[in-house]
Amino acid sequence: MSATFQAQIANGGRWHAYVVLLSVPVSLWPEYDWCRDTPVPTVTERAQVLAALGYEVTPGAEWVWTEDSDVHGDPSSPVRLIATITVQTMPEVTA
Repeated sequence: MSATFQAQIANGGRWHAYVVLLSVPVSLWPEYDWCRDTPVPTVTERAQVLAALGYEVTPGAEWVWTEDSDVHGDPSSPVRLIATITVQTMPEVTA
């Protein structure tokens, strides 16, 4: 069985995807930037980006959405939407 990781997409002014790798610095995490704030990337777009980064959604996993804010406890602070899903490395294709 392949190791699993958490992938996230977040909107902090534009949509950004990344795979959380706890054993490496954040600056080395695989990532992708859609360079847009709307619309929300579709499930197909997310899967394509994860594949380009070398990952695939684990069987049965679903995106889980949460919200955060720039300033904790301030209801007037802009909302940040974050979606998380469990992924695994894609199997290598051998010829």
